[in-house]
Amino acid sequence: MRFVPAGDRAVSVELEDVISVEVNTRVRALEYLVQQRALAGVVETVPSFRALLVYYDPARVGYRELCARLETLAAEATAVVLPPARLVELPCCYDTELGLDLEAAAKRLDLPVDELVRLHSSTEHLVYFIGFTPGLPYMSGLPARIELPRLETPRVKVPAGSVGIGGIQCCIYSVDSPGGFWVLGKTPLRLYDPEAPEPILLKPGDRVRLQPIDRRQFDEIAARVAAGAFTPVIA
Repeated sequence: MRFVPAGDRAVSVELEDVISVEVNTRVRALEYLVQQRALAGVVETVPSFRALLVYYDPARVGYRELCARLETLAAEATAVVLPPARLVELPCCYDTELGLDLEAAAKRLDLPVDELVRLHSSTEHLVYFIGFTPGLPYMSGLPARIELPRLETPRVKVPAGSVGIGGIQCCIYSVDSPGGFWVLGKTPLRLYDPEAPEPILLKPGDRVRLQPIDRRQFDEIAARVAAGAFTPVIA
């Protein structure tokens, strides 16, 4: 573990040099403890794969004092301190019109399209953290059989709701944005809704299951989402 200054109002607590579920669990546990203990001077925390960025008010706590407190908390930061994880079910339409790269990805992997869909939707995806754009989840849990390097040429614009894979990760685009993931399908849900009481749908530590739906179901759910009449299944 090491502490890296990030300007004069933040410190990055780097727990390891590798990306893994275990390391990310410690990051999330450290953030949880910081929030639960209401650490003096801390104004915001931002988790990533292997580090926690901690913003603080230097008028209330000094850098060395804060690092000492964080080091003490890090010793307690294990999975046992975290509350039970949520299981979120997201409908996903694996349609060739919405899944911009579905057929190309299946060909690249030498798999039938149906088998690619089965492998992708039959696993639980762990949300490591939210980043890049508001509400976009970086998720692990992708079966090794369908790992692909990211697109050689990223798209200038990927539609919001697009579900993509790249490397060992899966992500869901929360807003229209550039992106280099292979898009397999699309969810009709909004991962980012600035008008909602909770603007961000997913949280770090969530387990996500993608439920295959057809195009008719996609359009029906999209209409209900637009009307504010659809609630995702969260256990």
